[in-house]
Amino acid sequence: MDMIPLQAIVRDGSSKVKKMRSDGLVPCVVYGHAVKNMALQCDVRALHKAFQKAGESTLVELELGGKKVPVLFKDIDFDPVSGIEIHADFYAVNMAEEIETLVPIHFEGEPPAVKTLAGIFVVTHDQVRVRCLPKDLPHALTVDVTKLENFHDSVAIKDIQVPAGVKVMETMETVLATVQEPRKEEEVIAATTVAAPAEGEAAVAGAPGAIAEAGNEGAPAAAGAPGSEAAVPSAGKEKKEKGGKEKK
Repeated sequence: MDMIPLQAIVRDGSSKVKKMRSDGLVPCVVYGHAVKNMALQCDVRALHKAFQKAGESTLVELELGGKKVPVLFKDIDFDPVSGIEIHADFYAVNMAEEIETLVPIHFEGEPPAVKTLAGIFVVTHDQVRVRCLPKDLPHALTVDVTKLENFHDSVAIKDIQVPAGVKVMETMETVLATVQEPRKEEEVIAATTVAAPAEGEAAVAGAPGAIAEAGNEGAPAAAGAPGSEAAVPSAGKEKKEKGGKEKK
């Protein structure tokens, strides 16, 4: 099995994180099998390239001073503005022991119900948890959606092409995606439009912001308002009634 190579350098705790990032370096931490919590640094371009290829479901061969350690990206933080990686956690795996991790789902093909019926393809789960030896860990799992011919047809975990040696931890009936009917135009309008009275029309009684003014020429006084002939009885009082990461 091919791993994604990535070089790292051990750093001491006195390193200034802000200065590192301005120099194009990313502070990292590695922990797990046969590795104590160790502070590292990686070149930001090399780490970005490795993460793009590996994600969190492919082994990375971390090179530390001539020693190569198989790891997974365990957690990664991004700058909220630039989207660049600013911190990464690596988990060192034991190649002889099974691990559990999340693997993304790739939906293969186009549902006929979307193409011919203008249905809406809705994804409910885009990743699943698997258990396997590190050498058997798939980068992604594939499920065919070309059999979704009608509204409400769906694909579940039981439809995934699972390679040998890999066990999916969720139940087989867990729905991954389905096709829904398109919303009718009038439903969309009703859900997104707030009706307002046209110019010259009276405000609808009880509508938010509708105020009836008594005494205006041609306008009837509001029921219960001073000057109206019939007062509305009181309706009564109203009821009152969301390890191992270092600090940055």
